[in-house]
Amino acid sequence: MKEDKIQDIGFFQKYLSVWVALCMAAGVLIGKFLPAVPAFLGQFEYARVSLPVAILIWVMIYPMMMKVDFQSIKNVGKNPKGLFVTWVTNWLIKPFTMYAIATLFFYVVFKGFIAPDLAKEYLAGAVLLGAAPCTAMVFVWSTLTKGNPAYTVVQVATNDLIILIAFVPIVKFLLGVSNVSVPWDTLILSVVLFVVIPLAGGILTHMLVTKHKGAEYFENTFVHKFDNVTSVGLLLTLVLLFSFQGDVILRNPLHILLIAVPLVLQTFLIFFIAYFACKCLKLPHNIAAPAGMIGASNFFELSVAVAIALFGTTSPAALATVVGVLTEVPVMLFLVKIANKTKGWFSV
Repeated sequence: MKEDKIQDIGFFQKYLSVWVALCMAAGVLIGKFLPAVPAFLGQFEYARVSLPVAILIWVMIYPMMMKVDFQSIKNVGKNPKGLFVTWVTNWLIKPFTMYAIATLFFYVVFKGFIAPDLAKEYLAGAVLLGAAPCTAMVFVWSTLTKGNPAYTVVQVATNDLIILIAFVPIVKFLLGVSNVSVPWDTLILSVVLFVVIPLAGGILTHMLVTKHKGAEYFENTFVHKFDNVTSVGLLLTLVLLFSFQGDVILRNPLHILLIAVPLVLQTFLIFFIAYFACKCLKLPHNIAAPAGMIGASNFFELSVAVAIALFGTTSPAALATVVGVLTEVPVMLFLVKIANKTKGWFSV
């Protein structure tokens, strides 16, 4: 994969936290002054899955899945150390440190501010974020740190495949430890709806368009037709979610900040675990930086969708996953600066 296949961060992504804040305000105002809107949309659900939210999340995830070239997996054996760091950090460390840090803050540090029933659901939302490492946005972070684009694609492609196997049992286990009842069927249905279906659609689209129009057309023209669609889908999803969450937010405005604290600490911790592991293994900076980024950031689209399916659109768990969207970009841009300033730590 060539360097120009991964685009620099755009205006929308750069100010994502600003748009999220605006959507939060718009959604809360709609929920407060136009409650009939979320009440009407809340009627459309199947098996506890909100159909309007599901459609908008498909609009977001499908274009992302198209960008992942799964043929790159054949290169998995060329430099496996960086992939091992990614896999171990993402799946054997990250979900469990997220559980530990969130438990510490929600049940101990912030005990005086968060009631036990709310703490349980906030923890559930944090677990869903911790069990879903990032996919699409990693391409952006890799570009900003001058990461190896071909290697980043392999990291993302293998990560997407592991999600299919590991996400459900990890979430089921950690939520079970938290005494949160989670039905297997709803959890599996969520993964099928929000990972398997868009993943299969993305692979099929990638193959068909590349076959008939060529790889250059697909990478330079076709995928960019969906850039604005993804952005609009995200914004509308956030407005809808916050309209459902209006009462919860107005009753607990401080909780937005309280939820953000463990999420931000977890992001820094996971980045440095992967980053220093790559340094100890003497891997080049253009592999180490993306390895740190893929674990530090989250597949928040999946986390939000599963939280809604399991706990409902107005649940504190869904709110916790949405706060993950709010904190994502500014923290990740700060980590990009750290990675770029510490490039001299690596031999290459």
